[in-house]
Amino acid sequence: MTLINRVKRLFGQKQEAEEIPLKVIPRDEHSISRNNISEPALKVLYRLRKAGYGAYLVGGGVRDNLLGLNPKDFDVATDATPEQVNQLFRNSRLIGRRFKLVHVVFGREVIEVATFRAPPSEDHSDKVSRQDDQGMILRDNVYGNKDEDAMRRDFTVNALYYNIDDFSVHAYAGGWEDMQLKRLRLIGDPETRYREDPVRMLRAIRFAVKLGFSIEQHTAAPIRDMAPLLEQIPAARLFEEVLKLFLAGNALETLRLLREYHLFATLFPATEHCLQDDDAAVRLVENTMANTDDRIKAGKSVTPYFFLAALLWPQVERVRREYEEQGLPPHPAMQKAADRVLAQQIKATAIPKRFSIPMREIWEMQLRLPKTRSKKIAEFLGHPRFRAAYDFLLLRHQSGEDLGELCDFWTQAQKDITPEPVKYVPEDDSANKKRRRPRRRRNPSSRQ
Repeated sequence: MTLINRVKRLFGQKQEAEEIPLKVIPRDEHSISRNNISEPALKVLYRLRKAGYGAYLVGGGVRDNLLGLNPKDFDVATDATPEQVNQLFRNSRLIGRRFKLVHVVFGREVIEVATFRAPPSEDHSDKVSRQDDQGMILRDNVYGNKDEDAMRRDFTVNALYYNIDDFSVHAYAGGWEDMQLKRLRLIGDPETRYREDPVRMLRAIRFAVKLGFSIEQHTAAPIRDMAPLLEQIPAARLFEEVLKLFLAGNALETLRLLREYHLFATLFPATEHCLQDDDAAVRLVENTMANTDDRIKAGKSVTPYFFLAALLWPQVERVRREYEEQGLPPHPAMQKAADRVLAQQIKATAIPKRFSIPMREIWEMQLRLPKTRSKKIAEFLGHPRFRAAYDFLLLRHQSGEDLGELCDFWTQAQKDITPEPVKYVPEDDSANKKRRRPRRRRNPSSRQ
């Protein structure tokens, strides 16, 4: 398949190859400096070039540098195959099957190196390129050149390549102009690109919020109708996307945009159901996002299990009340509600146990907080999850529940009472049991 036919296949039969221009911006016309590129990324670029391969800094590292932001990650694109890259760097590992990459590891920094991709043709076997009946890419390991690779990028502002040889920037598909206009635009036909990878709809929201860009009309138009395609994506991958969406410092704006484009309902269906008819739930969830943003801007740590616990709390409360109306006591009702809500949620967005366990603890401790006359207050204050449960109580009060006296009590208790560390009994206490002496076996020859 010729390059022009590949372009037509990706962009629609009516468009021609020359509509996908390349603009070269020389060093003196852009703001990228090697001082703003991490040393590991430069090492990877220079070693690839020294070995005779093409190598470019690509995507977000270029885009964010041009926008005056501080890139967290640097990606490299090359004409070397993953196996060749892996042989070149001792500190590297091959990853991925759907999209084979190389990670070059420098301590805590990882440089992702991808081989130039090309649109697949009918000649390629399923071992290197495969799509399902709806057009979603299941495997994408057809290698090509830089021009072909640019066509496989998702958004024009990600089709930017920094050339280490002459320090120029190669911008494809109008990406340079879109940067100036602060416009997020997909390369190619939006419906086709979303079918190839529905996660691109989430990336559109994330980039628009992060960069302060508007989503171009044709890029935005299909999202609401195509949002259900996210149900095809593995729940574990969606969980990783959720963390990227809500832990970047713009969670509140991200939430509102996800809801506007009907994407939030796919990620958190039970929560969206509550938000539709419960103003208190809306206040709780929006306050959670605003507080998360404030902590990130203040340089404080954010625990994912806290905002996840808040997102699911409205549904947990509904289900708990339902069980209590059936006659269950509060604590068993809470446990069953947590089981049910989490079981439903992980079908949409997986939540690892390292998060779901503390979420349960926060929920269950909301039933213990009203017991202010308990003799175990000091022990309760020493619980490792007490502070999170207390903050959750404050959040509920901030969102409209009448919990002022309870909040004041526990605020004062932390000043007046010395916490007692909770003593945990290990699940397997066999080590503490007195060992039996092994019975001595009699020598058969000594028997009379």
